[in-house]
Amino acid sequence: MGLLTFSLNVTLDGCVDHQEGIVDDETHALFTRLMYESGAMLWGRVTYEMMESYWPAVARGDEEAPPAEREWAAKLEDKPKYVVSSTRTDFPWTNSHHISGDLREGVQKLKDATPAGVLLGSGRLATELDRLDLIDEYRLLVHPRIAGHGPTLHQGGLPGTRRLELVSAEPLSNGAIFLHYRREH
Repeated sequence: MGLLTFSLNVTLDGCVDHQEGIVDDETHALFTRLMYESGAMLWGRVTYEMMESYWPAVARGDEEAPPAEREWAAKLEDKPKYVVSSTRTDFPWTNSHHISGDLREGVQKLKDATPAGVLLGSGRLATELDRLDLIDEYRLLVHPRIAGHGPTLHQGGLPGTRRLELVSAEPLSNGAIFLHYRREH
């Protein structure tokens, strides 16, 4: 069984708006490495649609992008992508699959079938999966910014405090810190 790892960009004040992080070659390389090490991606519909609207065009060469973004796009094109949605059933992007029905059962099956692990990159979905005790690790890139607005991490709340064990902390040259935590059991 693979681990479910939640990974996202977050500001110091907890904002997870994808436009608030630092976008540079170093951050793209970090997330490309993380994706490469994982067996599959897992998103909610909103994140999937945001990603689908840009990255396939970069992978095809239809969109101008720096080399680090092109590398990310090419690896993402090949990676299995799983989407949780109750409102959409058609996911035409290469290697995309729909998870429907019972959320706990569907995600547990995905974890069981993916020994290299699953990388979760959707904030709202992470809250739901954390409530179900399905997230094993957290890899958060904390940006040296205070956004002063939301959405924020686990905005909907959790039933209790999650105790985490620090695995590593990696500072980036842009001032961000990549934190890796594992759930304490």
